[in-house]
Amino acid sequence: MTHDHDLELRPTPAQTEAALDPPAGRTGGDLVLETLHGLGASNVFGLPGQHALGLFDALRRSPLRYVGLRMENNAGFAADAYGRVTGEAAPLLLSTGPGALMSLPALQEAAAASAPVLAIASQVPVAGLGGGRHGHLHELRDQQASFRDVVKSVHTVRASSQIPSAVAAAWQSALTAPHGPVWVEIPADVLASPTALPQVTAPDATPQDLVPRPELTALAAHLLANASRPAIIAGGGVVRADASGKLRELAERIAAPVVCTFGGKGAFPWEHPLSLQSWLEDRHTTEFLEDADVLLVVGSGLGELTSNYHTFTPRGRIVQIEADAGKLESNHPALGIHADARLALQALLETVDRRPDAQAPNRAAALLKSVRERLDAQELDLEQRVLASVRAALPPRAASFWDMTILTYWAWSAWPGPMHSAQGAGGLGYAYPAALGAAVADPTAPVLAVSGDGGALYSIAELATARQYDLNVTWLIVDDGGYGILREYLTTTFGAPAPEATDLTRPDFVALSESFGVPAVRTTPDRLHADLSKALTEPGPRVVVLPTVLGMFEATHV
Repeated sequence: MTHDHDLELRPTPAQTEAALDPPAGRTGGDLVLETLHGLGASNVFGLPGQHALGLFDALRRSPLRYVGLRMENNAGFAADAYGRVTGEAAPLLLSTGPGALMSLPALQEAAAASAPVLAIASQVPVAGLGGGRHGHLHELRDQQASFRDVVKSVHTVRASSQIPSAVAAAWQSALTAPHGPVWVEIPADVLASPTALPQVTAPDATPQDLVPRPELTALAAHLLANASRPAIIAGGGVVRADASGKLRELAERIAAPVVCTFGGKGAFPWEHPLSLQSWLEDRHTTEFLEDADVLLVVGSGLGELTSNYHTFTPRGRIVQIEADAGKLESNHPALGIHADARLALQALLETVDRRPDAQAPNRAAALLKSVRERLDAQELDLEQRVLASVRAALPPRAASFWDMTILTYWAWSAWPGPMHSAQGAGGLGYAYPAALGAAVADPTAPVLAVSGDGGALYSIAELATARQYDLNVTWLIVDDGGYGILREYLTTTFGAPAPEATDLTRPDFVALSESFGVPAVRTTPDRLHADLSKALTEPGPRVVVLPTVLGMFEATHV
């Protein structure tokens, strides 16, 4: 019996001819890059190492563009950002042992933020897998065990014929909701050995749809349509699923105020009459959400930051839409809907009745007024002026990437548009290499990175990468002489700072940047807007250093 799909598996005459006469001089490394190209990749990130040289030799014969960073963790951050802004799987090429392990913090951030990173690492030769022989350079007893707790899936290759299938399966896994990092490891001798296998053309790795169960969306629609005080928390899953339009339509149909999580910025218009913006660390917002009789949570696990450090105690019914089954009902009982945010919101829109409520915009406005009054009662003019200057300087198309620094903590609550930060896992050094990855994705638009002086030192070597590839990234370094946010935490938690731990000897960032051939300027809060605007409009990398000490707004979650 013949089925339609049987015909699709037949090679074309051209494919058959090419398969019977593959080019000479190819290796397992070529199979990796051919598979990536066939899947749609155009750029790869990484750092070479002895065991991975088969991959890097094959780059000479590949149309893929290689962007090499100076440290594996930074290469992982660049791939993370590339995946976030493009929605594509970002290949990351790594070596064995120390090189692989150096990428772990970046892969943890990618996992927490659901960024699709396809890490491909070398391994010791086949004979040494599983401890068959000891003493190989870079050898780990069980390399993949170090990554299983971080990545979505692990794929191990033992022969060159397995490479296309393993890479395609990893690609599909990375792009199936929830997106995330995946791990492929290939022995060094498999990467370097010649192969007579046909060239890889276009493997099928279509992501699987995560469709909601209709009886659950029917119940959720009933609860929302009949609620007295519905509210919505929009998380990063809305942004990743490109579902902000559907979220807005649903919120307007049921007159539900919407708050965006720190990872979900851009999921709902900041100035919309139903917008609660992102003041999740404000007790007024927490109480508003607690008072909702039906709370719809889309694409968020209600983790530590979203729940105002786990002080959120809802009194109503929660409906949670989440693609990551591990986050579903992990912090609060709910009507859990395991689904992609876009598909679940579409199902709700097809089912939910309109719920008119003329008072909903008034309640949202009253909340924001309370937040503003709280801020106005504190001496926070400098912090708000600095953030406003950064926002005003940023061109409309420019993406921004933020390190774990005090200005970022402000931006989480007060920044009115999309932003990317390392709040998923909370590691330092994210902003600058991530911004480089975004600049690779779109070389025509400027990109902004924001770091403190402590975080900047984690990725200062990437100034060389920015110069080498002439990437349009402006780096704002807020220099407060140390780990400023940790000073704040030590003082508020233990009553005093610990300068021996948090005060830092740091370089002259302007002179250091210029030594890499990157133009730099030292600015002040009054000149920040002008200096940052100028840097963002000039081609190539730029650095703007702002020496100042910023403070945090009052912690209202305690």
